[in-house]
Amino acid sequence: MSRRRRKTGKNPYARPDRYTVLAKKEGFAARSVFKLDEIQRRYRVLRQGDRVVDLGCSPGSWSRFAHRIVGGTGQIVGVDIEPPADPVGEVLVESVFDLEPESLVEALGGPAGVVLSDMAPRTTGNVLGDHVRQIELVTRAMELARAVLRPGGNAVVKVFDGEDAHAFVQAQRPHFTKVKRARPEAVRRSSREFFLVCLGAKAP
Repeated sequence: MSRRRRKTGKNPYARPDRYTVLAKKEGFAARSVFKLDEIQRRYRVLRQGDRVVDLGCSPGSWSRFAHRIVGGTGQIVGVDIEPPADPVGEVLVESVFDLEPESLVEALGGPAGVVLSDMAPRTTGNVLGDHVRQIELVTRAMELARAVLRPGGNAVVKVFDGEDAHAFVQAQRPHFTKVKRARPEAVRRSSREFFLVCLGAKAP
Protein backbone atom coordinates (compact mmCIF):
# COMPACT_ATOMS: atom_id res chain seq x y z
CA MET A 1 0.00 0.00 0.00
CA SER A 2 1.49 3.34 -1.04
CA ARG A 3 1.92 6.06 1.52
CA ARG A 4 0.32 9.40 0.69
CA ARG A 5 2.73 12.32 0.82
CA ARG A 6 1.85 15.13 3.13
CA LYS A 7 1.90 18.67 1.92
CA THR A 8 4.75 20.42 3.65
CA GLY A 9 3.83 23.98 2.77
CA LYS A 10 7.44 24.70 1.88
CA ASN A 11 8.26 27.54 -0.47
CA PRO A 12 8.90 25.98 -3.92
CA TYR A 13 11.25 28.89 -4.73
CA ALA A 14 13.57 27.81 -1.90
CA ARG A 15 14.72 24.77 -3.85
CA PRO A 16 17.90 25.52 -5.83
CA ASP A 17 17.57 25.03 -9.59
CA ARG A 18 20.24 25.17 -12.29
CA TYR A 19 20.11 28.96 -12.45
CA THR A 20 20.62 29.23 -8.68
CA VAL A 21 23.63 26.92 -8.86
CA LEU A 22 25.05 28.72 -11.91
CA ALA A 23 24.62 32.15 -10.32
CA LYS A 24 26.62 31.07 -7.29
CA LYS A 25 29.30 29.57 -9.51
CA GLU A 26 29.65 32.80 -11.50
CA GLY A 27 29.74 35.04 -8.42
CA PHE A 28 26.23 36.48 -8.46
CA ALA A 29 24.01 36.75 -5.39
CA ALA A 30 20.77 35.76 -7.13
CA ARG A 31 19.52 33.66 -10.05
CA SER A 32 17.61 36.70 -11.37
CA VAL A 33 20.80 37.81 -13.10
CA PHE A 34 20.05 35.35 -15.91
CA LYS A 35 16.79 37.15 -16.68
CA LEU A 36 18.76 40.32 -17.37
CA ASP A 37 21.44 38.35 -19.21
CA GLU A 38 18.88 37.00 -21.70
CA ILE A 39 17.29 40.42 -22.14
CA GLN A 40 20.73 41.91 -22.79
CA ARG A 41 21.54 39.26 -25.40
CA ARG A 42 18.22 39.84 -27.16
CA TYR A 43 17.93 43.63 -27.00
CA ARG A 44 21.39 45.10 -26.16
CA VAL A 45 19.94 47.48 -23.61
CA LEU A 46 23.32 48.08 -21.90
CA ARG A 47 26.40 49.47 -23.63
CA GLN A 48 29.91 50.31 -22.58
CA GLY A 49 30.11 53.67 -20.81
CA ASP A 50 26.40 53.83 -19.93
CA ARG A 51 25.14 55.51 -16.78
CA VAL A 52 22.81 52.96 -15.15
CA VAL A 53 20.13 53.20 -12.46
CA ASP A 54 19.22 49.93 -10.72
CA LEU A 55 15.95 50.34 -8.82
CA GLY A 56 15.44 47.73 -6.12
CA CYS A 57 19.10 46.80 -6.50
CA SER A 58 19.44 44.36 -3.58
CA PRO A 59 20.96 41.75 -3.47
CA GLY A 60 23.11 43.29 -6.20
CA SER A 61 23.22 40.81 -9.09
CA TRP A 62 21.77 43.16 -11.71
CA SER A 63 24.17 45.96 -10.75
CA ARG A 64 27.13 43.57 -10.90
CA PHE A 65 26.05 42.26 -14.31
CA ALA A 66 25.55 45.80 -15.62
CA HIS A 67 28.98 46.84 -14.36
CA ARG A 68 30.62 44.05 -16.34
CA ILE A 69 29.16 45.55 -19.51
CA VAL A 70 29.41 49.31 -18.94
CA GLY A 71 32.95 49.00 -17.62
CA GLY A 72 35.06 51.54 -15.80
CA THR A 73 33.82 54.40 -17.98
CA GLY A 74 30.23 53.70 -16.95
CA GLN A 75 28.43 54.52 -13.73
CA ILE A 76 26.06 52.43 -11.59
CA VAL A 77 23.71 53.90 -8.99
CA GLY A 78 21.45 51.54 -7.06
CA VAL A 79 18.35 52.34 -5.04
CA ASP A 80 16.85 50.13 -2.34
CA ILE A 81 15.40 50.31 1.16
CA GLU A 82 17.71 47.40 2.02
CA PRO A 83 21.19 47.95 0.51
CA PRO A 84 23.17 45.00 -0.88
CA ALA A 85 25.82 43.44 1.35
CA ASP A 86 28.38 43.87 -1.44
CA PRO A 87 27.26 46.92 -3.45
CA VAL A 88 28.49 47.93 -6.88
CA GLY A 89 28.75 51.70 -7.18
CA GLU A 90 26.77 54.16 -5.10
CA VAL A 91 23.55 53.04 -3.40
CA LEU A 92 20.79 55.44 -2.33
CA VAL A 93 19.02 53.88 0.65
CA GLU A 94 15.43 55.07 0.35
CA SER A 95 12.04 54.22 -1.09
CA VAL A 96 11.49 54.91 -4.77
CA PHE A 97 8.33 56.76 -3.75
CA ASP A 98 10.44 59.28 -1.79
CA LEU A 99 13.25 59.50 -4.34
CA GLU A 100 13.59 62.66 -6.42
CA PRO A 101 14.84 62.29 -10.04
CA GLU A 102 17.34 65.10 -9.44
CA SER A 103 19.08 62.96 -6.80
CA LEU A 104 19.61 60.21 -9.34
CA VAL A 105 20.96 62.51 -12.02
CA GLU A 106 23.32 64.12 -9.51
CA ALA A 107 24.59 60.73 -8.28
CA LEU A 108 25.10 59.53 -11.86
CA GLY A 109 26.87 62.68 -12.97
CA GLY A 110 24.36 63.21 -15.77
CA PRO A 111 21.26 61.70 -17.40
CA ALA A 112 20.92 57.91 -17.34
CA GLY A 113 21.46 55.71 -20.36
CA VAL A 114 19.58 52.79 -18.79
CA VAL A 115 17.09 52.29 -15.95
CA LEU A 116 16.66 48.78 -14.58
CA SER A 117 13.99 47.60 -12.14
CA ASP A 118 13.55 44.11 -10.73
CA MET A 119 11.41 45.51 -7.92
CA ALA A 120 8.59 43.51 -6.37
CA PRO A 121 6.52 43.91 -3.21
CA ARG A 122 6.64 41.36 -0.42
CA THR A 123 4.15 38.89 -1.86
CA THR A 124 1.25 37.62 0.23
CA GLY A 125 -0.19 34.92 -2.00
CA ASN A 126 -3.17 37.12 -2.84
CA VAL A 127 -2.71 37.29 -6.62
CA LEU A 128 -4.79 40.44 -7.18
CA GLY A 129 -3.36 42.29 -4.20
CA ASP A 130 0.23 41.42 -5.14
CA HIS A 131 -0.44 42.48 -8.74
CA VAL A 132 -1.88 45.86 -7.74
CA ARG A 133 1.02 46.65 -5.39
CA GLN A 134 3.60 45.62 -7.96
CA ILE A 135 1.94 47.78 -10.64
CA GLU A 136 2.25 50.72 -8.24
CA LEU A 137 5.98 49.99 -7.89
CA VAL A 138 6.65 49.60 -11.60
CA THR A 139 4.58 52.68 -12.43
CA ARG A 140 6.84 54.67 -10.11
CA ALA A 141 9.89 53.04 -11.71
CA MET A 142 8.78 54.27 -15.14
CA GLU A 143 8.00 57.74 -13.82
CA LEU A 144 11.59 57.95 -12.61
CA ALA A 145 12.90 56.44 -15.84
CA ARG A 146 11.16 59.00 -18.01
CA ALA A 147 12.50 61.78 -15.79
CA VAL A 148 16.17 60.70 -15.80
CA LEU A 149 16.76 58.94 -19.14
CA ARG A 150 18.61 60.73 -21.90
CA PRO A 151 16.95 60.68 -25.35
CA GLY A 152 17.62 57.26 -26.83
CA GLY A 153 18.01 55.61 -23.42
CA ASN A 154 16.49 52.26 -22.43
CA ALA A 155 14.52 50.81 -19.52
CA VAL A 156 13.87 47.24 -18.35
CA VAL A 157 11.24 46.74 -15.64
CA LYS A 158 9.54 43.76 -14.02
CA VAL A 159 5.75 43.52 -14.21
CA PHE A 160 3.33 41.11 -12.53
CA ASP A 161 0.78 40.11 -15.15
CA GLY A 162 -2.86 40.77 -14.36
CA GLU A 163 -5.80 43.02 -15.11
CA ASP A 164 -3.83 46.29 -14.98
CA ALA A 165 -0.78 45.07 -16.91
CA HIS A 166 -2.06 45.84 -20.41
CA ALA A 167 -2.94 49.43 -19.56
CA PHE A 168 0.47 49.89 -17.93
CA VAL A 169 2.26 48.59 -21.05
CA GLN A 170 0.20 50.78 -23.36
CA ALA A 171 0.95 53.85 -21.25
CA GLN A 172 4.69 53.46 -21.95
CA ARG A 173 4.44 53.26 -25.74
CA PRO A 174 4.21 57.01 -26.46
CA HIS A 175 7.48 57.62 -24.60
CA PHE A 176 9.74 55.10 -26.40
CA THR A 177 10.55 54.06 -29.94
CA LYS A 178 9.93 50.38 -29.15
CA VAL A 179 8.22 48.63 -26.22
CA LYS A 180 8.51 44.84 -25.97
CA ARG A 181 7.24 42.23 -23.51
CA ALA A 182 9.79 39.55 -22.61
CA ARG A 183 9.59 36.45 -20.45
CA PRO A 184 13.15 35.09 -20.06
CA GLU A 185 13.76 31.39 -19.67
CA ALA A 186 14.97 31.92 -16.08
CA VAL A 187 11.51 33.09 -14.98
CA ARG A 188 9.98 30.24 -12.99
CA ARG A 189 6.99 28.54 -14.60
CA SER A 190 4.73 29.33 -11.65
CA SER A 191 5.58 33.04 -11.74
CA ARG A 192 3.25 35.65 -13.27
CA GLU A 193 6.10 38.04 -13.97
CA PHE A 194 7.28 39.35 -17.31
CA PHE A 195 9.66 42.15 -18.23
CA LEU A 196 8.90 45.26 -20.21
CA VAL A 197 11.80 46.32 -22.42
CA CYS A 198 11.51 49.98 -23.43
CA LEU A 199 13.98 51.07 -26.12
CA GLY A 200 14.86 54.52 -27.41
CA ALA A 201 13.44 57.04 -24.94
CA LYS A 202 11.90 60.00 -26.72
CA ALA A 203 12.80 63.54 -25.71
CA PRO A 204 10.24 65.07 -23.32
